[in-house]
Amino acid sequence: MSWLSAEEFAHLVERALAGLPQQFLDLLDNVAIVVEEEPSPEDLALAGTDGEEELFGLYHGLSLPERGASYGNVLPDRIVLFRGPLLRHCQTRRELEEEIRATVIHEIGHYFGLDEEDLP
Repeated sequence: MSWLSAEEFAHLVERALAGLPQQFLDLLDNVAIVVEEEPSPEDLALAGTDGEEELFGLYHGLSLPERGASYGNVLPDRIVLFRGPLLRHCQTRRELEEEIRATVIHEIGHYFGLDEEDLP
């Protein structure tokens, strides 16, 4: 299944993050960006997918607008990228880089409080 090692995939995720505007990265607070191989059934249910389409990423946590004055002492929210679906969808390294970047931007949008309808 894997045409790109986990280490190389993680490097592409790091590159995608490094290419984002610093003004947005500076606003990310208490968020971990992680890679998992496949979404769990719970992930698919949370995303509202029926399993027919691939899930590339998911935001777990409270969006920035939902965080109130009492927000603190909590585990980091998570932006999860799913390596398996991304590798199955993309045919070239360049296509994969673009899809990883788009997925990171999409999930960061959820962190900022944007709904699915507001995101590309």
